[in-house]
Amino acid sequence: MARKLAQNGIAYQRGRDFAGMVRFVLPRNSDDIPDIVRLLRDPLQWPGERTPFVQPHHVLVGHGGNMHGHPGQPPKVAGPLPDPDKASLGHGKGVVVGVVDTGISKSAGTDHPLWLSGAFLAKLEEVDAAYAHDDVFAVEGGHGTFVAGVVRQAAPGVRFDPEKALDPAGIGTEEDFVKALSSFDEKVQVVNISLGCFTQDDVASEPVRRAVAALPTDVVVVASAGNQGTNRPSWPAALPSVVAVAAVAQELDGTRSPACYSNHGHWVDACAVGNRTSTFLKGQWVLPGETPEVYDRFAYWLGTSFAAPHVAGRIAERMTTLGLSAALARDHLLAGPEFFPGYGVLVD
Repeated sequence: MARKLAQNGIAYQRGRDFAGMVRFVLPRNSDDIPDIVRLLRDPLQWPGERTPFVQPHHVLVGHGGNMHGHPGQPPKVAGPLPDPDKASLGHGKGVVVGVVDTGISKSAGTDHPLWLSGAFLAKLEEVDAAYAHDDVFAVEGGHGTFVAGVVRQAAPGVRFDPEKALDPAGIGTEEDFVKALSSFDEKVQVVNISLGCFTQDDVASEPVRRAVAALPTDVVVVASAGNQGTNRPSWPAALPSVVAVAAVAQELDGTRSPACYSNHGHWVDACAVGNRTSTFLKGQWVLPGETPEVYDRFAYWLGTSFAAPHVAGRIAERMTTLGLSAALARDHLLAGPEFFPGYGVLVD
């Protein structure tokens, strides 16, 4: 590879390898990486040799609203959730759900004693920094805390093992993702991933694929489909072994329809309501020219980011109520008819 880059006059440095992949770093002002990748993928460049597998190093983003595609808005201020239903407190008990996200707020347990207290071990490297400065939220600050609350609304008895793959702006790299997915402290049965990326020519991200494949075979992975309103595959959701979740919009009268912002397609397995109220933080959103919105631990948000953890929680709930493994609970949950073409089975 280095020889071929040099032959084509492409400046590079050898980067730090990860996930079994060799990394080459191009100049910071290089804007022709897609063309370079296509050049290196061309079999004519490799006469008598095996054509190497070449990809850009991808950036992954959180699938809440905000700035990463439709619906393109911050969360809204919401009132507190009602107390958990006492009859459902055992649902998911004994199941550990890995939450690969921005981390979870260090104050989540005390802010939400009925929903998140005792649900996870707070470790410094797994805390969501959340704020851009002072008490002003970053673009996706609180995303992981919100996701955790959605899981627990579906299965109030589960525990979490949070791992950070995104910064508070909702941005991470494939390397961040690989590290997060290999760093669980507990034995997880279900993993929720409310983030993803598109790739050049829609070829699966190889580091992401390898990280998912390296998980134990009895672990079920659930991932959000993304919010760009397209049928392009988003990774890791589109991997065959992953439960890809699209979003459904629910109106005040209970009517449900495919969310216009949700990604969809033959690679999607399930859908769930994407507009939800969940656990959040104290702070404020400050947008230019608008009055700041002040939050007191709860928010209303929409995106496939919040459809996916509902499905992850429901898998955990089925595991305990029906005595099933994670894989059998997943299969049981997804046995129904397709809700709408390209949206998969509706999970209530």
